[in-house]
Amino acid sequence: MDDVMGHAGAAAAAVRYLGPRAVEPSPRPELRCVREDERAPLDPGEFRRVLGNFASGVTVITAPAAEGEHGPAGFACQSFASLSLQPPLVCFMVGRTSTTWPRIARAGVFCVNVLSAGQDALCRAFAVSGADKFAGVAHDPAPVSGSPRLAGAAAWIDCTVHAVHTGGDHLIVVGRVDALGAAEPGEPLLFHRGRFARLGS
Repeated sequence: MDDVMGHAGAAAAAVRYLGPRAVEPSPRPELRCVREDERAPLDPGEFRRVLGNFASGVTVITAPAAEGEHGPAGFACQSFASLSLQPPLVCFMVGRTSTTWPRIARAGVFCVNVLSAGQDALCRAFAVSGADKFAGVAHDPAPVSGSPRLAGAAAWIDCTVHAVHTGGDHLIVVGRVDALGAAEPGEPLLFHRGRFARLGS
């Protein structure tokens, strides 16, 4: 009830602040689950093909070893974005079936390593499940979380897990930024239409 009243009070304050041109807040829509017979008849392959036209950067999310675990955790991730300036928040999406995410969750912290052009082999190594992903990979600890900061990355963002939300077959992980830095300006590693790409290629 407090949350409902809080939203209603905020809406009323916005109406007063915006003046006579403001409209009354609309009633909240009824929320319910989507039934199977209401789902859009989308082919997963077609969904992936069309969305693949959106070029994205490529990152590796890393975390230090949690208590009782051997070695750090990490996985390749292209679903990453900045979220908020005040407070400084970023987010990434991870599949619910990921075996790496529970290790990152137990650590409670992570580092986003933004890969540079030419680090596609490194990305492939972190996309493999069950292997020692850090074998032969140069890294040092991020200053706050101690998460692996990969050598040669274009940028790094050291975070504490702030919130986790559900999103279909994925989880939306929000991190509060504790420290960050970038290398000298260079080309990023991109992913487009199912393959790695570079600016101008």
